Amino acid sequence: MGESDQPEQINCENSEVIKEEINLQYHWYMPAFFIIFFGSILIPALLLMLYVEFFYLPYFLNSSNIISVFTHIEPILASIFMPFLLIICYLIHIFFVGLITRWFWSITEKRSPSKDGIIPRNIPSKTLNYYHIRSFMIKYPKNAVLRGPFPWLINWLYNFVGSNKIGKGSTIEEQFGADKYVEIGKNAYIGVNSGFSSHAVEGIFGNISYAKIKLGDNVTTAALNCLAPGVEIKDNSALFPLAGATKYSILKDNNYYFGVPLRKIFTKKVLSYLQIDETDLKKAEALYKKTEIDSKIKNQRINSHE
Repeated sequence: MGESDQPEQINCENSEVIKEEINLQYHWYMPAFFIIFFGSILIPALLLMLYVEFFYLPYFLNSSNIISVFTHIEPILASIFMPFLLIICYLIHIFFVGLITRWFWSITEKRSPSKDGIIPRNIPSKTLNYYHIRSFMIKYPKNAVLRGPFPWLINWLYNFVGSNKIGKGSTIEEQFGADKYVEIGKNAYIGVNSGFSSHAVEGIFGNISYAKIKLGDNVTTAALNCLAPGVEIKDNSALFPLAGATKYSILKDNNYYFGVPLRKIFTKKVLSYLQIDETDLKKAEALYKKTEIDSKIKNQRINSHE
């Protein structure tokens, strides 16, 4: 992408295309990482040092004898509040990780916005440069959250930074990839080790296909699912384990999918997979209808009393 928002084009009149090595831009990578890392630990480290210096060290570690640690209120309180302070410091660290990353991310988006298309890799490319910068920049924040005590904060991180859009009530398990240009609806479940890749390199030195992955509301992806760029899964659909979708696949709503590449699974296949027969299915449907009727009756009674 040049100075304008128009996509870059290769001049087809020339029979030869000048191939260039990828610009790794260490002048962006290293400062960005160190600013995110050290900037995010500055305040929590200062708080922890002050607490240790003025409370934990004099009242607990420097106690005159072991008995006083358990009999005096000061060392007891100093030891009790220590884990709470560590949690608070970690949360402050994660907040500043997100804040600084968000600032860098917004700069790159202003200079070269993320958009669907083909990113060339054998010509000078502003789009490619910022694509690599964003890919590098989100790695530490993602791992700082997923490897921490509160991995569910990943939803907040993605939404706050702006790399992804995650709906309310959605659960994301530990996964690889899926750290940018992904949109997930409400109440979705992303299973363990699912790989969502909004980019695909066409061959070793080929161009990059870059397209947003979209999941609707109430979508479930089981373990070890792979989604390629441009995949869209409509509402209330589910993927069985080890299922994979090729580029730009659009999956309809209210369906189950399995296999590589993905294909719709029908009722008989589901019954065979779950090892149940039609009698069990009918019983489940009858129970579901009965539950709905009971719920409606209960709501009517509540409304009548009101």
